[in-house]
Amino acid sequence: MSATARTISPKLRRGLEYKWVALANTTVGTLMATINSTIIMISLPVIFRGLHVNPLAPGQTSLLLWILMGYNLATTVLLVTFGRISDNHGKVRFYNLGFIVFTLGSLLATLTPSLGLAGEWELIAFRAIQGVGGAFLFATSAAILTDAFPSDQRGLALGINQIAAIGGSVLGLVLGGVLAAVDWRLVFLISVPIGIAGSIWSYLKLREVGVTVRQPADAWGNVTFGLGLTLLMVALTYSLLPYGKQAMGWGSPVVEIGGALGVALLLIFLVVERKVAYPMFQLRLFAIRSFAAGNLSGFLAALARGGLQFMLIIWLQGVWLPLHGVAFSQTPLQAGIDTLPMMVGFMVAGPLSGSLSDRYGARIFSTAGMLVSAFGFWLLTTLPADFAFGPFALYLGILGVGMGLFAAPNTASIMNAVPAAYRGVASGMRATFQNGAMMMSLALFFTMVISGLSSRLPGSLLTGLTQVGLSPAVAGPLSHMPPVVALFSALLGYNPLAHLLPAAILNALPKAAVTHLLGTRFFASLMAGPFSASVHVVFDISAVMSVVAALASLMRGGHFVWQEEGQGDSLPMVATAAAGLKTASERPEAQGEQGMA
Repeated sequence: MSATARTISPKLRRGLEYKWVALANTTVGTLMATINSTIIMISLPVIFRGLHVNPLAPGQTSLLLWILMGYNLATTVLLVTFGRISDNHGKVRFYNLGFIVFTLGSLLATLTPSLGLAGEWELIAFRAIQGVGGAFLFATSAAILTDAFPSDQRGLALGINQIAAIGGSVLGLVLGGVLAAVDWRLVFLISVPIGIAGSIWSYLKLREVGVTVRQPADAWGNVTFGLGLTLLMVALTYSLLPYGKQAMGWGSPVVEIGGALGVALLLIFLVVERKVAYPMFQLRLFAIRSFAAGNLSGFLAALARGGLQFMLIIWLQGVWLPLHGVAFSQTPLQAGIDTLPMMVGFMVAGPLSGSLSDRYGARIFSTAGMLVSAFGFWLLTTLPADFAFGPFALYLGILGVGMGLFAAPNTASIMNAVPAAYRGVASGMRATFQNGAMMMSLALFFTMVISGLSSRLPGSLLTGLTQVGLSPAVAGPLSHMPPVVALFSALLGYNPLAHLLPAAILNALPKAAVTHLLGTRFFASLMAGPFSASVHVVFDISAVMSVVAALASLMRGGHFVWQEEGQGDSLPMVATAAAGLKTASERPEAQGEQGMA
């Protein structure tokens, strides 16, 4: 049993042991935060109707992106800072604050008072407040569990917690559709009672059982990291929008200048962290092989799967469901339901893999998980545009199993490898790598898909539109609609032709032609070939990145658990370990394997 586990008082073990209380509460917090990362994706059409906004109108696309991405951006930027603050002042204290801030943001979003453009900006701001609360929850939950559980049970605990993280993102898709069908404000209101109950529960039951070390704040580190990552994330967000005659925004000054400044500030951050006495993040932790390899493989895994849900939702909503006669307005909820097999696969594999990794080490399970994920991505490339649902569900289940095999052992390996005094910032850095990679993945996936659609979709649209009776003078401009309009229309559950075709043109066509043109199958049939070819390239690249992540996972060495020699600041131990791991112990089966990267 670890030193931190032995410090738990008998009083806290009455009834349910403290560690299980910590697991239950952090799982609820993680579930609530991850549900809200995707719940808006399905409910956007109803939200925009409630705000009296047409999201496809000129000038609206950027606001649509901010409503969609603002939550994750706010969370990603603050994770490391909040993790370090929690190391200094108490992980539980800031975890509790996260529940409160998240609940406040949810309540404000529910009560969004204005309509139109003002309502959109208010909702963006309230979602950002939710993101701040989510950053506190994500930055501290893994550290709290690592403090509460002995090293031989952390894999199981983190596996259950990871189910909430991955399962919540899938469950959010379904809940968003169900709640939005009643009232769009319920999408945010559902988090309020959960947040209130969770806040009271965590305040009454959670205790500081880990190590806290008071150190001066690293002002320059916080400024350079926070500002640099913000600029980089904003640049990635705006890269998804058309710029001038370009299908995407990579040539936009906002993207070019913001991205360059962001990278420059992050490089300055690395220099600052090597110079200051009390850095925001202790870079020498990367000298520990398990920590470095775990974060590298986690980053690559998130890069491989980060845009997966968006691609699957667009494929289902824009192509497959309309081809099967489902009305565009009904596709968001159905698409969420159709992705549930991935969550089932994760729920089966996650806790089992975590528990087994406690006994046999993380390397074999995390590596196998990424290889299974690579196989799942490859299987998706074999599906035609109009696939049979059975194989699709099976392949998603295989992907879920792969993710489940990887997630818990990898997280446990990272958290086991660091001194107790740095668990908060280590958890924050792990989550930052994951969230940042997922946003990068989204930009990468969209770039590849839009590039493919730019070359294939115009020809498909021109042929289909002229065959239905439109003149080349009318069909020509329509066939060159920005691919992002087609993708966002699919994401929102809209038929783009119904929004882009003027009434005068529709009135000039025979009624049968109009019915066919605006039917569920027409646009989907034209979109099917170009989108399928593009998304297959995305899945091929994801499969390759998953294999690379598996190779990175192999680099972590044997099963390694940091053992403390006493309470207090463990920073000197990192330097000592770099000379030969004299203050760390390994499982017998891993002797000689673990070392410094």
